[in-house]
Amino acid sequence: MAVLFCVLDCKAEAKLPLFTIYRTLFMGIKEKIQEVGIIMTKESQRQETFSGGLAVFFATLGSAVGLGNIWLFPYITGENGGAAFLLLYFGCTFLVGLPILIAEYAMGRHTRSNIVAAYQKLSGSTFWKIPGFMGVASSFFILFFYTVVAGWVYYYFFQSLTGMIQELTPATTALTFAKLSSNSILSVFCQLVVVAVTSGIIYLGVRKGIEAITKRLMPLLLVLLLICAVQALRLPNSWGGVEFLFSVNFSALTGTSVLTALGLAFFKLSLGIGTMATYASYFNKDTNMSRNAIQVVIADISVSMLAGLAIFPAVFAFGMEPSSGPGLLFMTIPLIFAKMPFGSVLVTLFFFLTASAATMAIISMIEVPVAYLMGNWKMSRKAATFMVSITVFTVGSLAALSATPDSQLGNFLIFGQTFFDSFDFLSSKLLMPLGGLCCALLMGWKADRQILKDEMTNYGMISLGWRWNAYVFLLRYVSPALVIIVFLYTLKNS
Repeated sequence: MAVLFCVLDCKAEAKLPLFTIYRTLFMGIKEKIQEVGIIMTKESQRQETFSGGLAVFFATLGSAVGLGNIWLFPYITGENGGAAFLLLYFGCTFLVGLPILIAEYAMGRHTRSNIVAAYQKLSGSTFWKIPGFMGVASSFFILFFYTVVAGWVYYYFFQSLTGMIQELTPATTALTFAKLSSNSILSVFCQLVVVAVTSGIIYLGVRKGIEAITKRLMPLLLVLLLICAVQALRLPNSWGGVEFLFSVNFSALTGTSVLTALGLAFFKLSLGIGTMATYASYFNKDTNMSRNAIQVVIADISVSMLAGLAIFPAVFAFGMEPSSGPGLLFMTIPLIFAKMPFGSVLVTLFFFLTASAATMAIISMIEVPVAYLMGNWKMSRKAATFMVSITVFTVGSLAALSATPDSQLGNFLIFGQTFFDSFDFLSSKLLMPLGGLCCALLMGWKADRQILKDEMTNYGMISLGWRWNAYVFLLRYVSPALVIIVFLYTLKNS
């Protein structure tokens, strides 16, 4: 109102032109909005960056590592031939995962933009904004259900601090998890805690938030995994778990194993949803993208195998079933650690590192829509984070209310699926593979190829030699074809 009175006073005394009056009024309102942090000032619009190569490594690895690394990947490896499957997975990663990962890096760093703007800038067409919107949507859909599972992990961590987890028995572990997953109020509350924690980190920004947390949590996660693995390997009869993970059994490989390896090579690196492109927009100019991509792949597998060594030797030592799936995390692990020396400490450490892995993955996914709102709508980080958080929690609560058949919305089906399953289907079965395919097509065919070469070589500072032609061939022909196969396979088996 003070601005309005000032403008009217100027009009009365100086008889300013109408355009000047309205412009003054608009600028006054804009300044007030900027004061409360709804839209960005010119100062806050400056692009943030990671501080260095180590920060880049931990942030991108934190995006790749998630709950699946703790139980899913080790189990799939053991069931499909152990070391033989690992070799197959490595091959699929270099054919599918790495080429698209590097392409996403190039998209992000060259444009210094969110995923939607990156597609438009590199293609020169508004039509190509559609894959960018698909990435933002996919991030939301994953967050809707992933925050529910992360909430369960948070719950188990806090319960381990009280000693309740250590008091569980084989007869009560399944019941405890069933009560948690079907307790709508508790599940929604735990989900709210997860959203609040991760959004608070995002709110702090790239260096003070994302970088600071991932640089601390990722090394800590590795140390804790190592401690748990050492303790598990000291148990009697634990060698069966090692053989389960690392025995070379090529006879166990089937056509399904190949398709599984292809799918994992794509999904485990968080491709197709814009997380890596968004993080790459914060890379420094001297970041060696190809080397970082290879390091992330190797480290991601190492984390998975270390998690396997922390879990499966103990599973075999106590004669439990290694194919328990998610139940292995919530129903079997507490029993295993309860029987081990220093079990009360180890179970707390284990659920803390699992919560850390979930937190880092969620941070990378929240940053995708936050970066979009900041870039395209000129929102401040504060306002964008708040809007994304409210959306994730509001819609995601539907997933919390439908996570199990005993939940309040557990029997409410949409095309035969609950909200929880629908969000998973839309993201991992549809939008992620389509997003990865669009990235390969954009950087391999549509965009100026010199842009890709400049980014991969840091504008001539890195020599690629024959690897450049090999990479282009993979990105243009091999990766798209294999992603299409993964897409059709996941649709068929969904």
